Amino acid sequence: MSLGGRLLLLSLYPLSVLPMRVLYWISDVVCLILHRVVGYRRTLVRRNIQTCFPEKGEQERKEIEDGFYQYFCDYAFESIKLLTIGRTEIRRRMRFVGLEQLAEQTKAGRSCSVFLGHYCNWEWLSTAADWSEGEMKNGGKGEKLEIYQVYHELENKAFDELFVHMRERYGAKCVPMASTLRALVEARNDGRAVVMCYVMDQAPFWNNIHHWVDFLNHDTPVLTGAEKLARRMGHACYYAHLRRVKRGEYECRIVPIVTAPDDKSEYSATDEFYRLLEENIREQPSLWLWSHNRWKRTREEYNIRLDKETGIVDLGNIEEIKRRKGIAL
Repeated sequence: MSLGGRLLLLSLYPLSVLPMRVLYWISDVVCLILHRVVGYRRTLVRRNIQTCFPEKGEQERKEIEDGFYQYFCDYAFESIKLLTIGRTEIRRRMRFVGLEQLAEQTKAGRSCSVFLGHYCNWEWLSTAADWSEGEMKNGGKGEKLEIYQVYHELENKAFDELFVHMRERYGAKCVPMASTLRALVEARNDGRAVVMCYVMDQAPFWNNIHHWVDFLNHDTPVLTGAEKLARRMGHACYYAHLRRVKRGEYECRIVPIVTAPDDKSEYSATDEFYRLLEENIREQPSLWLWSHNRWKRTREEYNIRLDKETGIVDLGNIEEIKRRKGIAL
């Protein structure tokens, strides 16, 4: 770890060792400031909630908004706590159901893909490798599932190192997005069956849009690379269904999406993931990351940017593209 990463870790350490009840007191204060005083991305949060749930009344949407800001602050402090939290406490606070499905696949020599969203406390999912120890003892090649987490490297090196350190504390391994295929090929060549985890609910760049889904009342462009890799490598695919049992306690249930991607139509696993994610969000809607602008890329603009003859997507200024194509501004 670089000097910057070490200094950042040391600066957060005193906060991380505080009891959870104290961290939640601090979270309440930060929430009040962030939501009521600063109004962090409040306009975007309200617009997202309103357009996703047009059937809900104003009071219901307000409750989702209030709950989101509380969850968002709790998530931040729970993530910091991951730097020092002990094994006994994290096993009490983050429980897993269905890991035996992944264990059965890997014992048989088959790798798995697990899809998840920015929902609930996704950071604590990194503790699944430690939790899986009991599932792997009977006939397993190792003591724990070998779990990889695909992540987008942060521009700030110190923060990037901090998050990698935090996510790898309980045995998971972080894999930069650009190195995913290489990590999977190396594991296959070494005869290792692994579990690769992907956060799927991100907005793709214009030139990475290949598929659209009906998601939360929006025509939504989605990333399909994870499913393509799963098909290419012959992975069984699963969804990580998260729920908050109560403040500071979560449960993750592993749900099969498709155990043989080659037997299904193209993008079937991606479509099913978004169906399951929407179902999950509707159960506890405050726990999704409403502050992200996920619908900034529309099909209308995509069609303007797309050259249908060549299949190339123009990444230039949209006003210039419209002028060039003779489209009214």
